[in-house]
Amino acid sequence: MMIRMSRQGLVLLLIAGAFPTLILVYLTLTSDDIYTDEAVFQRLELKFASKMQELSSDNKALKKQLSLARTELTAFELNVDEHSPKSFNNCVDAQEVPKCEVIHIAIVCSGHKSTRDVVTLIKSVLFYRKNPLHFHFLSDTTAQVILNYLFETWNVPDVKISFYHADKVKDDIEWIHNKHYSGIYGLLKLVLPKILPASLEKVIVLDTDVSFATDIAELWKMFSFLSGLKVIGLVENQSDWYLGKIWKNHIPWPALGRGFNTGVILMNLRVLREMKWMAMWKKIAVKELETMQYTQLADQDIFNAVLKEHPYFVYHLPCQWNVQLSDNSKSEKCYNQLEEPKIIHWNSPKKFKVENKHVDYFRNLHLAFVEYDGNLLRRELFGCEKSEDATPTPQEEVSEDECYEFRREQSLVYRTHLYYLDYNYTPEEYDVTLVTQLSIDRLQMLELLSNHWQGPISLALYVSDAEAQQFLKYAQDSEILMKRKNIGYHIVYKDGQFYPVNYLRNVAVNQSQTSHLFLSDIDFLPMPDLYNHLKSIVSRIDMEKESKALVVPAFETQRYRLEFPSSKAELLDKLDKEEIFTFRYDVWPQGHLPTNYTKWRAASSMYTVTWERDYEPYIVVKKGVPLFDQRFVGFGWNKVSHAILLDLLEYKFIVLPDAFIIHMPHGPSLDITKFRNNPLYRNCLKTLKVEYQRDLSRKYGLKALKYLSVD
Repeated sequence: MMIRMSRQGLVLLLIAGAFPTLILVYLTLTSDDIYTDEAVFQRLELKFASKMQELSSDNKALKKQLSLARTELTAFELNVDEHSPKSFNNCVDAQEVPKCEVIHIAIVCSGHKSTRDVVTLIKSVLFYRKNPLHFHFLSDTTAQVILNYLFETWNVPDVKISFYHADKVKDDIEWIHNKHYSGIYGLLKLVLPKILPASLEKVIVLDTDVSFATDIAELWKMFSFLSGLKVIGLVENQSDWYLGKIWKNHIPWPALGRGFNTGVILMNLRVLREMKWMAMWKKIAVKELETMQYTQLADQDIFNAVLKEHPYFVYHLPCQWNVQLSDNSKSEKCYNQLEEPKIIHWNSPKKFKVENKHVDYFRNLHLAFVEYDGNLLRRELFGCEKSEDATPTPQEEVSEDECYEFRREQSLVYRTHLYYLDYNYTPEEYDVTLVTQLSIDRLQMLELLSNHWQGPISLALYVSDAEAQQFLKYAQDSEILMKRKNIGYHIVYKDGQFYPVNYLRNVAVNQSQTSHLFLSDIDFLPMPDLYNHLKSIVSRIDMEKESKALVVPAFETQRYRLEFPSSKAELLDKLDKEEIFTFRYDVWPQGHLPTNYTKWRAASSMYTVTWERDYEPYIVVKKGVPLFDQRFVGFGWNKVSHAILLDLLEYKFIVLPDAFIIHMPHGPSLDITKFRNNPLYRNCLKTLKVEYQRDLSRKYGLKALKYLSVD
């Protein structure tokens, strides 16, 4: 259908090309249709005539502008009539983006799943980018905690982040009934001109389910086409949703032609603010909600309703900038061999299962970034001045020290994604979190541990980007794990040559939210109901005035199929039958010898033991316990050094008489194999021991002298 415009509307659009601010003044004077107020329009014409006289010396340039405006209007009419996704200004080259210009990106991100999705988006942006970036996240508390820690540990040069809490603008949108699965967060893009800094004039807005296939600067330079009243850049909707052809009696919100998809938006924030954007969209939304009752596609419905009334606000981005893989998408008509997709948008609840003959290609493109090593994206942008608050890149010193690789590991900051899966738990007054860590080869222990420990778990997983996806699928396929919302899974991405066991422990310790912690290892299974047993003990024993480490005796079995003892009596019976043994009795007895297993067999009450050389018990401590020393990586002395520190700080080691854990058999780790086969590994471990003991002596003085003899 050809749009017919009044004389006033035509002149108004022509004026906008030369005097956009004048039009904005008019838009703020009235909330009625800008074409119907003849008196205001006449005043506007008089102002325009006055401006023409003032600029008579530059009449030639003005005529050129008006000529371009007429051409643009004709293109606009043709574009809407044909529902074409092509740009009005295809004949005009976009202005190149200066090398060091900061590109601003706004993303609405809430909850645990969105933080996983947004990482893939960010990887795709970082892979191609050549400009500094500033990400603006409109988020809830959960996403802010996760993303803030992720970016701190990722430490990508020339990338800044800012957070804006959704609660600050919730009142602006929560009155809208939204049936889209995104809830109120699906409406937050409407408030970006309000919540983003007033100094920020333009921003690219992205959904979390998009992936880039080109440099984002190519999209940023499209802002040069947003002039006059064109304040929003969008790609046309590639399904028939807004045409009402999806199902019988389908009544969508009003839209211009096929409507527009809001997964990728260019926003001219400055002009949107000047035209009172918040009041404008709210007025239109109120009017449409009287008949529609609710939004079906969240913010997209309201954006389209606004553009239906004010079609001159939108700049049609080429469709390659938002190839939509929804259930009813006609995206195949968009791209061809000459125009490759630039942004892939998985805007279907089914995601990878959409009907598209090229879905395998798009899925592989997406998965390439899902599994891409994010550490490789920590690359400098040379030739741009660094901001004063930029984090300096650590400089590695060339060293001939044979233990250099061990020392280097101490300074590594591992990219860390906290709460990778949903976590929702409120601690009780005397509560205990099981703290542990693992790598992908111990993944099978998770279900067993979950069955044996009903309480909260804080778990640090050391995996690559690709292995993180293996874990995700494993967890999502597990009915046992999916029903648990009190397990905090913290992904620590691989870097360096050694297993950073104490770094992982510290991540898990720091993310524990209960008053007490049970410091264990993933290959130990607790006795039945140990969680409630420990809660009962910590509620009765005073761990406030006096520092205590409650020792849970450790045992082991060589049987993969063990009838797990349900009580201490059954455990003692299996000890006598040699189905179970005290832990490491044959290779490292000194590690648990002070626990005094002989006394434990007959004990009915707690008893205190004295720290001895190489003691490394599994303990329950109060939150706030000193962290593990991160110089110890791989195998050897990682728990021993911690027990030394606790003894130095006058913790009392108290053995629990009715508690136990059992180590389950498994193959040797890579690091223990290195320890056994590599003399250099063992020599460097000895060197680190001596340095640790000397550091304690320097810090704590005379009372640390007794540890100097430990070698």
